Amino acid sequence: MSKPLPEITLKAVILGALLSMVLAGANAYLGLFAGMTASASIPAAVISMGILSMFKKHNILEDNIVQTAASAGESLAAGVIFTIPALLLMGYWETFNYLEVAKIAGVGGLIGVLFTIPLRRALIVEAKLTYPEGVATAAVLQAGHVGDNTSAEEIQGGLKLLTLSSLASAFMKLGQQGFALWNSALEGATHLGKSVFGFGSDLSPALISVGYIVGRNISILVFSGGIISWFFAIPIYTAIHGFEGDALEAANTIWDTEIRYLGVGAMVVGGIWSLIKLFKPLMEGIKASLRAYSATQNGEILKREEQDIPIKYVGIALLVLMIPVFFIYNDILPTMQLAVLMTIIMMVFGFFFSAVAGYMAGVVGSSNNPISGVTVATVLFASLLLLAILGSGSLQGAAAAIMVGAVVCNAAAIGGDNLQDLKTGHIVGATPWKQQVMQIIGVLSAAIVLGLVLDILHTAYTIGSPVLSAPQATLMKAVAEGVFQGNLPWNMVIIGAIIGVIIIALDIRQENRGSDFRIPVLAVAVGIYLPISLTTPIFIGGMLAHLGDKMGATDSTRKKGLLLAAGMITGEAIMGILVALPIFLTADKDWWPTFRGFGWLGPILIVAIMIWFLTTLKSDRTQAGEN
Repeated sequence: MSKPLPEITLKAVILGALLSMVLAGANAYLGLFAGMTASASIPAAVISMGILSMFKKHNILEDNIVQTAASAGESLAAGVIFTIPALLLMGYWETFNYLEVAKIAGVGGLIGVLFTIPLRRALIVEAKLTYPEGVATAAVLQAGHVGDNTSAEEIQGGLKLLTLSSLASAFMKLGQQGFALWNSALEGATHLGKSVFGFGSDLSPALISVGYIVGRNISILVFSGGIISWFFAIPIYTAIHGFEGDALEAANTIWDTEIRYLGVGAMVVGGIWSLIKLFKPLMEGIKASLRAYSATQNGEILKREEQDIPIKYVGIALLVLMIPVFFIYNDILPTMQLAVLMTIIMMVFGFFFSAVAGYMAGVVGSSNNPISGVTVATVLFASLLLLAILGSGSLQGAAAAIMVGAVVCNAAAIGGDNLQDLKTGHIVGATPWKQQVMQIIGVLSAAIVLGLVLDILHTAYTIGSPVLSAPQATLMKAVAEGVFQGNLPWNMVIIGAIIGVIIIALDIRQENRGSDFRIPVLAVAVGIYLPISLTTPIFIGGMLAHLGDKMGATDSTRKKGLLLAAGMITGEAIMGILVALPIFLTADKDWWPTFRGFGWLGPILIVAIMIWFLTTLKSDRTQAGEN
């Protein structure tokens, strides 16, 4: 029997932890800006292969370990920025409490890792779910370890493309955000009679790249949600109630105070539907894991590739983690008994929604995972329960509901990522328990830096402002406060829920017809509550991916396109943080000198980025024709 390859090595642990921190910061910026995040597994794998190839000894399992830790940071960032900024937006926190952010993120992430360990066998080995991004990452790793010269050239070429695209998008972010050479978006509104119609597009390479990564189907659905808000709901609302002042300003105000709550209703319905639909397969998965554990207790020896962290230790760790969760809630709630109740509720919701996220990652991938939907459902339920106990007008109650949602959101975000990475490991022959350990290292590494990243970004841009609107956190705050203050626009929430039910019915019809164009309700709901200026470039990115396929893109050029998109996202996000850093250090929001009069440059550069995507997607085919 051949000797197993080394996996958890010192260089892999250090690189994985560092990449987790960097990608956590980048995705935190992206999520606060765009309301969506993207999987970082493939760029992390490419970076790992490029760096570790400089060492005399390295192997595919080391690269897999690195991307496992790195992707944990990216996923944890989503859980943090979707919820924790709401505590500052509602005035419960005056500044970001670094230790509290680290504690909530770390505990929630660890719970997500532990909750999904018992599901690995059921969802990956027995159910054989697709896990598209996990499979794609495995393909990248395998292509980079064939051992011939071409593969080595491909690795370096991929790393070069990642670097160039990062620099290009970073340059654009510096020009727009730092020096104000051009506006961040093109937008406008008009009215026909009393009906207002608004439209716009952000000039962001990162948003186009997000659309490219999620693909044609999801990008169309996200954009459709924007169309529902801005081409139907706002015109109907203004036709009935009228508007005052500038059309664009009125459209933005009406969307913010009324129309976006359609998305809340649709997301709650989508979260509940996900749980109902997946309850049976999740229960079967748990039973399968318990049967596997029972077999090992009866003397059966598992192969290395089937060894998870033992379920006994998972259970003990979860019981221990209930202690810091209790203290998080005890600090904010008036009685110890209520803190115990919220701890139990969080663990129940955390388990089910981590499992839902793990299952959905297997179906649609981590980038499309409906984390925000299940979190809104959690915040709404916790708010209604605490309202019944504490009464109306309680800021403590609203903040506690956000805290419950924050831990659940972090757990769900990591749950989906954990199973995606374990799918990659299953394909390349990794040891599951070693990946699970690296997930824990990645979670703790990211938790250390996220509080500082939030503080830097808030000092420079003010989280909740038009520059960094934090769509999900703003939504969580509005839901929790609306329940306790009694001003939640329930009519809009109910209409949104009805829209959600209609979309679910349409999706069931598509499923019964065997159509490959599905209509997941949460993708549409995300579009409803995002500004149209964000959904438009996401749609453009999805169409670029579709055009690339029509032009005959190969697996090789699709991988290049994915690296191009990942570089665009990473470069723009990191530059957004770097631009904020001197403002944070000097406390001077006017630190950067501005140069007006270059408004024409932004649209030209965005068109150039679009052309870059298309030429990348068709390059292999062109070369083949020339040869």
